[in-house]
Amino acid sequence: MAFNHLPAGVHDALRPLSVRPVTHSVSMAHDQIPRQAGIHPSPRAVLGRLSTGAGRGARITHTEHLPPRPGTHADWPSAIRPEVINAIRAAGIDRPWAHQARTAEHALRGDSVVVATGTASGKSLAYLAPVLSTLLDGSEEPNGRGTTALYLSPTKALAADQRRAVAGLTAPLGTGIRAAVYDGDTPVEEREWVRQYANYVLTNPDMLHRGILPGHPRWSSFLRALRYVVIDECHTYRGVFGSHVAQVLRRLRRVCARYGSSPVFLLASATASDPAVAASRLTGVPVVEITEDSSPRGEVVFALWEPPLTELHGEQGAPVRRTATAESADLLTDLAVQGVRTVTFVRSRRGAELIALIAQERLAEVDRSLPDRIAAYRGGYLPEERRALERALHSGELLGLAATTALELGMDIAGLDAVVVAGYPGTRASLWQQAGRAGRTGEGALAILVARDDPLDTYLVHHPDALFRQPVESTVLDPDNPYVLAPHLCAAAAELPLTEPDLELFGPATEELMPQLEQRKLLRRRATAWHWTRRERAADLTDIRGAGGSPVQVVEAATGRLLGTVDAAAAHTTVHEGAVHLHQGRSYLVRQLDLDDSVALVEEAAPPYSTTARDTTAISILETTTEIPWGDARLCFGSVEVTNQVVSFLRRKLITGEVLGESKLDLPPRTLRTRAVWWTVTDDQLEEARVHPQALGGALHAAEHASIGILPLFATCDRWDIGGVSVPLHPDTLLPTVFVYDGHPGGAGFAERAFHTAARWLAATREAIAACECEAGCPSCIQSPKCGNGNDPLDKKAAIRLLTTLLAGAPEQPPAAE
Repeated sequence: MAFNHLPAGVHDALRPLSVRPVTHSVSMAHDQIPRQAGIHPSPRAVLGRLSTGAGRGARITHTEHLPPRPGTHADWPSAIRPEVINAIRAAGIDRPWAHQARTAEHALRGDSVVVATGTASGKSLAYLAPVLSTLLDGSEEPNGRGTTALYLSPTKALAADQRRAVAGLTAPLGTGIRAAVYDGDTPVEEREWVRQYANYVLTNPDMLHRGILPGHPRWSSFLRALRYVVIDECHTYRGVFGSHVAQVLRRLRRVCARYGSSPVFLLASATASDPAVAASRLTGVPVVEITEDSSPRGEVVFALWEPPLTELHGEQGAPVRRTATAESADLLTDLAVQGVRTVTFVRSRRGAELIALIAQERLAEVDRSLPDRIAAYRGGYLPEERRALERALHSGELLGLAATTALELGMDIAGLDAVVVAGYPGTRASLWQQAGRAGRTGEGALAILVARDDPLDTYLVHHPDALFRQPVESTVLDPDNPYVLAPHLCAAAAELPLTEPDLELFGPATEELMPQLEQRKLLRRRATAWHWTRRERAADLTDIRGAGGSPVQVVEAATGRLLGTVDAAAAHTTVHEGAVHLHQGRSYLVRQLDLDDSVALVEEAAPPYSTTARDTTAISILETTTEIPWGDARLCFGSVEVTNQVVSFLRRKLITGEVLGESKLDLPPRTLRTRAVWWTVTDDQLEEARVHPQALGGALHAAEHASIGILPLFATCDRWDIGGVSVPLHPDTLLPTVFVYDGHPGGAGFAERAFHTAARWLAATREAIAACECEAGCPSCIQSPKCGNGNDPLDKKAAIRLLTTLLAGAPEQPPAAE
């Protein structure tokens, strides 16, 4: 029997809202809180008020105080036009920080550069000053359009926010700067104007991939004059998404070369390890890095918060903690009552909706004016809904927001006092990015990480050094992934026939792929070039977000109204027949999922339960790329094929998490070819570890769950990017085997990173299991919220003994990274 843990596609499923009835009481009376405009409450005082009340103080496992930091000024490079400097001064910035001036200097010199400094350190101005100055120079040229620049952001919200910032800064500069957003929300009648007249176009990689590059002849004058490509929040381009964007940028460079331009890349990143290496891998060109942050910072108080254990029991009788969702909703409520402007970051769309809904209900009991000042913000909303929420947040009309990472990325939200992070977001880089949303005006800020009932979250709130004393992660991406590269070669050939000199641009795997694309009749070689052979658009071969197909439209059956969309990869687990779907505080039941037409029909309802999908998984080894001995055990890395099928769903009471029943589903299986790390153990090792045959399945299963939960400490992933399978006797190895695999076709680099850090990764896994206070296993150590087998069997003690024996044979030096 195989025991499994599935990755992406279950992103929006949610643990029960709460595990016991909670009587909520705010930490101080509503009329005691000062609310004068412009007053930022002390983060220490706010945290002190939050920690009052029965048992509240004990939930704070650690408080980190980051002292204020002074800033270091410099002068703008002399080549920056005085009009631009005057416009910046008019915006209230007399002199730049040193890292801004250094970034601008490299940009003007023609060096591609990445500035990787803290949140609110002024990265935008670092690239805007040279870009605007160069655009002004170009606007004075007699040849019409002059110089152009392209801005890429991972989200539409960030591009719209940047457009507002540019408009405010360039108002005194006259018509020399013509900035415009060009994305899926841009009206058709405006698009032609953007193509013909805009010299600063703000878009996203998706539109570049599907719209601009396939239609490059219509953009010829823009591309011919392209001087700068700005890539904002470039640390988000990781894994499969980052690999796709890397190939889109290579296609852009190739098309630009066709028109005689060679743009300079200006990248902005959150603090990251080796940002120049990652930026160069993303763009394919050498990149200079600027990492010394010379901006000032106000005091930051960062609290680690662990919800309490409850008297109730979950699967297999395990003790259950109160959910991070319920705990974060309480904190958002208390902060709103205190007049503290707060964003609560939540991992799932459903979680964001639930936290906002709970906070609104509880605030209504305190002050009837407060519920309207709380809202949810997530992907999948219609454009007009997103824009309205962004305006309300900027204006201060909203006091609190429960948001997914759609709001994490760089939006300049002035005046926030606090950030609540509901569950570790997967990487230290993302955690600091989210925490940095508060205090952006230089004032003090409060950040709270609320632990989920999860091995990694529990480990981190009890090992604060892993957060506060460790460097942030390197960005992992693999542009040579054949599943990524192949469709981009087809798209490139459709844009301009591919020639032999082009192959080097796309990487070393290209030469091997070309004959395969010819055999599949996707490309045809004529004379010295390869041509796209099909009538359909080559750009439609792939979704660069890695969603695996067209988004599923969620439609209200009674009215035909489009409520939003769900990624194709998540459809089987979140909008299956019978699923509960939340949208803007309203709950709906899914009546039908039509996979052929990518539509889920829903009707409004108020069921007293949530739904969680169950699935089964099988795995087979296709190729072992690398294998090393760990004593008698073996550690391996290679290619695998994973077959997964959603087979049922559970209904759970919202408050207690009690399982009300299970319903079968008839959904087709899905097959994934990807990369995995796996380890085997021998009978002698099992005997040494005193793992008897009847305990073997539970020991392997527990080690698999915990290792998936801990891996994000060592790779830039979260547990939804990866999956796992454990088998007491695998047919390909003929030994007990545990697999951890990338949840994306062709791999994403996470399993490879796990292989190269296996000794540290598995040692931390063992420590996390052993340190947990439970007796037989719980969600904080070995239980998984996505387990397809109902977390049965699991054997905590046997898993500890098995991992101890496995690690005893680990080589002293880990295998060198390739």
